[in-house]
Amino acid sequence: MLVNNWMSKDVITVDVKDSMHDAMKHLKEHDIRMLPVMKKGKLVGIITDRDLKRASASDATTLEIHELLYLLTRVKVKDIMTKDVITVPPDFTVEETAQVLQKNRISGTPVVDADGKLVGTITQTDLFRVLISLTGFGNGGIQFGFQVEDKPGSITEIADIIRAYGGRMVSILSSYDEVPEGYRKVYIRMRSIERSKLKNLIQALESKAGLLYMVDHTENRREIYAEKIN
Repeated sequence: MLVNNWMSKDVITVDVKDSMHDAMKHLKEHDIRMLPVMKKGKLVGIITDRDLKRASASDATTLEIHELLYLLTRVKVKDIMTKDVITVPPDFTVEETAQVLQKNRISGTPVVDADGKLVGTITQTDLFRVLISLTGFGNGGIQFGFQVEDKPGSITEIADIIRAYGGRMVSILSSYDEVPEGYRKVYIRMRSIERSKLKNLIQALESKAGLLYMVDHTENRREIYAEKIN
């Protein structure tokens, strides 16, 4: 999944000559936390709500309200922006982008193409949308978590059982984090199963794989089985 498909393309920007007050107004009006800073159509910096709070706290501690308002209009974006901008290209995967945000402890970044043109922004909120889409959470249904042997066919065995009971799989994800060597975790979301068959399905799954949990979002039911797994 590429950044180009998930980034925000209607980018709100500010100019280097805009005031601190202008930047604050844009952030509030558009409910965003980051503004790319432009100079003659070129990206030259970035300003965030954190930058504005830091500038306000340092310069306005002892000011009267009229003095504060004057300060906000006098201080320019160029004076408080971050100049070393971290960017990603539109053909980055969302996983690569998430790693960039995590590594640099930032909540979002501009998206810049090969010609240096600003084409969008991508933020943690966009990545949350990706997560919801990948897991199929918007489709409701039931999610199972498993710990299975890392061998060919281990997921197929589980999928065959689910299909045999009339279940339709919405998403399948896997992870190698926090598992013994030779194992992996698998997360399957399914729907369309008759409720009368669910108990037998769970028993069948337990006999074939290490069932960690079951979350039924339709019935708001949660069963944890992790303690049964060595």
